[in-house]
Amino acid sequence: MLLSPERCYQVLRAHDPRFDGAFFVAVKSTKIYCRTVCTAKTPQLVNCSFYSSAAAAESAGYRPCLRCRPELAPGNASIDSVSRLAAIALNRIEDGALADLGVDDLAAEMGISARHLRRVIESEFGVSPIQLAQTQRLLLAKRLLTDTSMPITEIAFASGFASVRRFNALFLERYNLNPSQLRKKLVEHKTPYLECEVSYRAPFDWQGILTFLSGRACPGVELVQDGAYMRTAAFGKHSGWIVIRQNPQKNTLSIRLSNSLAPVLLNVVARCKRLMDTQADPSVIAASLGDLAKGREGLRVPGAFHGFELALRAILGQQVSVKAASTLAGRIAAKFGEPVETPYPLLNRLSPTAERLAKLAPEDFSGLGITGARINSIIALSQAVAECGLALEPGQDVEQTSAKLKSLPGFGEWTAQYIAMRALAWPDAFPHSDLAIKKALAMTREKEILAFSERWSPWRSYAAMHLWKSLEKQA
Repeated sequence: MLLSPERCYQVLRAHDPRFDGAFFVAVKSTKIYCRTVCTAKTPQLVNCSFYSSAAAAESAGYRPCLRCRPELAPGNASIDSVSRLAAIALNRIEDGALADLGVDDLAAEMGISARHLRRVIESEFGVSPIQLAQTQRLLLAKRLLTDTSMPITEIAFASGFASVRRFNALFLERYNLNPSQLRKKLVEHKTPYLECEVSYRAPFDWQGILTFLSGRACPGVELVQDGAYMRTAAFGKHSGWIVIRQNPQKNTLSIRLSNSLAPVLLNVVARCKRLMDTQADPSVIAASLGDLAKGREGLRVPGAFHGFELALRAILGQQVSVKAASTLAGRIAAKFGEPVETPYPLLNRLSPTAERLAKLAPEDFSGLGITGARINSIIALSQAVAECGLALEPGQDVEQTSAKLKSLPGFGEWTAQYIAMRALAWPDAFPHSDLAIKKALAMTREKEILAFSERWSPWRSYAAMHLWKSLEKQA
């Protein structure tokens, strides 16, 4: 949204949650910046400045509010709010890209020059890429200091800092506090897990997303039970388990993860946010979809915890039932996935990696009940990801990635659109050849369906979810 002071101040006075995370308000008299939903007394307009990002507010010399905690603000997912390139860069930096890459490397990965990347980020957010990354690291560290009993040394490294000395110095410089001062008291007994919260914009159809993921859960790797989504996860040498629950009273999701995943917490949280589509703005999407979304405004598009895992599941789902595809996925995980210990007996396998499957021969899949054509597709996909640099993560060029997928054996338009919709998190993907969508629209000609779907652009991924959901009500 345009940061008109008068318009922003109206939103601030109303504490409208639909704008939470869309911008931040900085108060000159206190040198603190807040979310629009902060419960503190509303300051006078003359004392307010408005910023499009937390990094911009901190760059201007403001400290985050300890009451409303800006690090918990949901992301702003309206694709019209910033340029797509800036949004992609922001998501990559929030995922911790600059912890492993330099600005030049990140720019090269995105297919642009480092100069252009700096110019885009500074234009959209008012700060450099490094400042944006530093703010993200500090806000994550602040969350861990507040919400966990992790030692400060571990927090520094989990937040992406190369040294504790640098972490302490930057924390003191930015917040005028030592990390230890932020902690009022330590938890006496350590738990075998960490827990943090991620905000979302209401409404949020939690049961709808659980139902969708439950039907497609890979046995041994994923489980929906007692109102929670559970799974195993691995990032390099770090592996463990994750449990996600909803806190509807606070409009947050609680993410509980094993201590073994603490060093990669930033990646875990980022992938959970993608999986649960927490950055969606339901009011914007529902308004665009009109009657199609009526009564189901909180419906989300489930993302992918891991792009390759989702693509593998998409191959197995071709021309078979959802249940049969899950059974096949479980067999592959049981045979080729690494074992992992968890407190949950039904979670005992890691999802097999592309590197592992790329080395297999067709005969290695014998006895799993998978057709020869599907086996060839799985091996080709695995080799493309492991050896040829095919990336199936948000931020990739959708058209180029879809073209690469469709060049592989067994990949058609439906599979490419489904992967774009979930793994690439592209809000305007639309599997127009899907039989269920044809049934929901009472149309058979694919060109006609594609033309008809234009009325829902740029939110056609959400339209597809609503069309699938409409069939559940008819059943």
